[in-house]
Amino acid sequence: MLLASKGYEITVLEKQEYVGGRNSAIKLGDYTFDMGPTFLSMPHIAEEIFAECERNLHDYLDLKELEDMYELIFPDKSMMVSRNPEKMRDSIEAHFPGEGRGYDRFMTETKSRMDALTPILQGKMDRFYHYFQWKVLKALPYLSFGSSLYDQLSKYFQHEQLKLAFTFQSKYLGMSPWECPGAFSILSWMEHEYGIYHPIGGVNKLSEAMAKVIEEYGGAVKLNTPVKKLLLKGRAVQGVELADGTKVKADEVVVNGDFAHVMTSLVDEGILQKYSNKKLAKKKYSCSTFMIYLGLNKQYNLPHHTIIFADDYKKNVEEITVSKKLSKDPSIYIQNASVTDPTLAPDGKSALYILAPVPNNFSQIDWETHKESFRDLVFDTLEKKSGFKNLRAHIEEERILTPNDWEKEVLVYKGATFNLGHQLSQMMVLRPHNQFEELKNCWLVGGGTHPGSGLPTILESARISTRLLEEKHAISSSNPFLSQKSTRMEKVQ
Repeated sequence: MLLASKGYEITVLEKQEYVGGRNSAIKLGDYTFDMGPTFLSMPHIAEEIFAECERNLHDYLDLKELEDMYELIFPDKSMMVSRNPEKMRDSIEAHFPGEGRGYDRFMTETKSRMDALTPILQGKMDRFYHYFQWKVLKALPYLSFGSSLYDQLSKYFQHEQLKLAFTFQSKYLGMSPWECPGAFSILSWMEHEYGIYHPIGGVNKLSEAMAKVIEEYGGAVKLNTPVKKLLLKGRAVQGVELADGTKVKADEVVVNGDFAHVMTSLVDEGILQKYSNKKLAKKKYSCSTFMIYLGLNKQYNLPHHTIIFADDYKKNVEEITVSKKLSKDPSIYIQNASVTDPTLAPDGKSALYILAPVPNNFSQIDWETHKESFRDLVFDTLEKKSGFKNLRAHIEEERILTPNDWEKEVLVYKGATFNLGHQLSQMMVLRPHNQFEELKNCWLVGGGTHPGSGLPTILESARISTRLLEEKHAISSSNPFLSQKSTRMEKVQ
């Protein structure tokens, strides 16, 4: 979208019959679900990107803020998490007396962390000397080397459950709060500071809006057009070969597919060295997710977002990320968006999105064997611990995505839904570069490149890669149409 608005000739090649990849819609009968992301955080980033394209985001999306962001269900209590500072402080004091001051300190001090880290998240990091830039040196104290996210929140809160209330967001990266770097305390801060928003029709409407803007600028979006391989001359990408054998030449190729999938499937073995198949298999990856999408003939007037914590949350997380086995007591996230958005389900009915974090496919779990039993465990857990009672009796539509489905249908490497892990050994310069270092004329966007996973950072990756491509072609951002145009292919594989 950014490149189209700047005068580039754009063709988007999309394998699926829909746009958006993991940020797309699933339609089952009269019900609509988001496949992956279920809320928009830091909407000002999307607003800025649309404004750079001379468009107003709000002409394309109807955003509804959820002041009551999510209900947290612990074994012995539940609490509503609010963006409203007074309500949040009152809720904390009601459940965890004396901890309200810790919340105030967290919000104040993490703002300083965010201010320091933002320049890193918005700029390229592809040379080791970039670590010595002033913006990075200033941020070093906030990177919390050797400190986990859990360690960071332990500075503010004493009660274990309250720490979990501000660290479970590490699941957005598919990581454990005991492993996730402390710098990611910004994740929960962003929600409390900027709020979370539901676009009417689902977050998938953001992808559809971008596709529309591309077409408004004369770009082409070709669905049902799978790419077989990158066309290479030496290490220079010259276009792509489609599944039907058609060769499409391009000056630049932007890869929006899952990074490890693309490099192991669309590039012949032996071409890449730093990211060879063998080396990619040794990288650290996020967990996966077991998804259930339910169309129900009953209206569940329960919160828009609910998170159920396992009785032993740390054990559950370790089973997902370390021992890689199926937990008998899963943690579960439920999105009940039809209470906010009447377009997702018929009157009097509900569209329910249920997610349980599970190990990725390095676990070698046989999902054909365990799919039904784990489904039953999820339903039983909801019946026991939440207000979502008797779901089985009201099912009109259902779809399940296991880690195997993520890998085979959505083409996510090893089903690692949140991409490469975000350990410090795989961040910034040590993450695949936006201007891909192993192939010429090849650019990366998405969670597999800098600055990482999560919608806000994925949008930032698009801005970074666009700026780098503009610099290569010496396009003046103030008058782009006077400069040389170039052709690009974007693949969502």
